[in-house]
Amino acid sequence: MSTAHAVAHGAFGRACLYALDRAMAPHAHREGHLIFHVSGPPASVVIDGKPLPLSPAHATAISPWQPHFFSPIDRREPTLTLVLYIRPGWFADASHMAFEILRFGRPAVEMSDHIARLTSETARLLAVHGGGDGSFEDRLGALTQAAFDQTWQWTSAGDRPAAPCSVLRDFRLRRAINLLSEKLGEPVDLAEISRSAGLSRPHFFKLFREQMGLPPTIFRNALRMECAIERLAKGVETVSEIGLDLGFATPASFSRFFIANGVVPPSAYRRSVASLPH
Repeated sequence: MSTAHAVAHGAFGRACLYALDRAMAPHAHREGHLIFHVSGPPASVVIDGKPLPLSPAHATAISPWQPHFFSPIDRREPTLTLVLYIRPGWFADASHMAFEILRFGRPAVEMSDHIARLTSETARLLAVHGGGDGSFEDRLGALTQAAFDQTWQWTSAGDRPAAPCSVLRDFRLRRAINLLSEKLGEPVDLAEISRSAGLSRPHFFKLFREQMGLPPTIFRNALRMECAIERLAKGVETVSEIGLDLGFATPASFSRFFIANGVVPPSAYRRSVASLPH
């Protein structure tokens, strides 16, 4: 079973040390997402349907809302990974060469000696101090910057994103996204949302993929996971209360959803979280 060794929440987003031994469901995040191999057997990360290696020589970089999932190669032992969920706004403030959308140049990151050293240092600080060491955010920023820069190597300046595009072009899609974002604990009828936005269901799915890069079902699952993770980290409500409020009939169904989209059971995630000052 996959396990969470350490999880830190902060202004940067989230940093996790996960031992992974099972495939996940296709999912996405609004953050920039980096996955580094720390130890154990190599694995793969499938990004937009294409498998990429995760090994001592290769990490993966996943842009916001890009569908992906982890896939083990050797299930006899887990792969220890450093998994980062970087808030684009934090990185834009901390970076000398970034954009608020935090779009990576390519999904494959070659592990240079510099990136490998930063990965090892960041993983050690997270494992030993839960991210509470004073130098943790500096290491995290340096690692993210190094990986970001590496994905844009051999790419002309004209290919870089000129400015963040945070406003969707089609008002009908904006309305549909607002409806998807409301009442996360209630069943969603995508046909009804399509009609409310003035679109047929096929046109709605086509337009959503074109402008968001993922299907609306994965988008809504990401919103439910965001809400669950935030509430679990606060530690105020019980796991059962959070699951029921998000529309899961039983704790078991909530746990299955959370494992498929977020690695470990919600109770295990909560036990691993250390919240750092924002």
